Amino acid sequence: MNQRQILAFRLAMRHGSITAAAQTLNVSQPAVSRLIADLEQAIGFSLFLRQGGKIQPTPEAIQFQQEVERMYYGFDRLKQAANEIKDLRRATLHISTMPMVSFEIVPATLKRFLDEHRGIRVTHNVHTSSRIVDMMTSRQLDFGLAQTHVERRDIDIIASYRSYCVCVMPKDHPLAGLSSIGPRDLKDEPMVALAHHTVTANYVTQSFASAGITPSIAMESQPSYSACGLAAVGIGVAIVDPFTPKIFGDRLATVPFEPEIPFDFHLIKPAEIPITRAAEGFADALVRTLAEIPGLEVFTP
Repeated sequence: MNQRQILAFRLAMRHGSITAAAQTLNVSQPAVSRLIADLEQAIGFSLFLRQGGKIQPTPEAIQFQQEVERMYYGFDRLKQAANEIKDLRRATLHISTMPMVSFEIVPATLKRFLDEHRGIRVTHNVHTSSRIVDMMTSRQLDFGLAQTHVERRDIDIIASYRSYCVCVMPKDHPLAGLSSIGPRDLKDEPMVALAHHTVTANYVTQSFASAGITPSIAMESQPSYSACGLAAVGIGVAIVDPFTPKIFGDRLATVPFEPEIPFDFHLIKPAEIPITRAAEGFADALVRTLAEIPGLEVFTP
């Protein structure tokens, strides 16, 4: 018994004719008759009664057909499953990103990605960069965006992006009208500092030290949207990434900081694990979204 014989039988049952089955298979009528005869010999009972050029299914043929249809239903389900896997409709994607890209960049990317891959199941969580890297190294995530030291060997960096920090303050702040702000402008000015363990905080500390200025820290806060919220109510000037202030609209004035403080972030995945097709699709959508952002540079660490 082979699949060709089963197919010939199935088509003969469906069409009620050897001739019609042969036409569907694009073979001769004797070839279909031979296939069915070989099948009958293999299974040990007759499938059709031949009467004047017509065929009449035997009761055994009707019982056998039920099993054949179940088999083909299984094949159809396999084909459907294969198509769903190919089109990522059965895929799952676990990503985590730091807050500054989670307000606009990631939602825009997910919209683009899900429009192209409907049915995929995505889990997106927002964490600090250090938490994202920890989850990545323990292989809880497929993909992440975070600030991290590039010399790490337990993660793979797919792409790196650079922007530059800005100062934020209320619109009516005396410094709001400047074209740029440096450490000397902030001497004795109350400041909201990002947590000391962050990459940006280290750059800020170095910048002020190089200028011989000791910043006046009113508060320390993390992440950037918290620092922006505190700056918006006048607690102090904050030096943050250039993306987060946009969600505060007219509540904040934004002024470039000089000398430039880079705000770098990286697309990362677990080391030594091939990227999944779902993660690859999301990464492609993300790269396209990031390419549309003015002032954002791609760089090689």
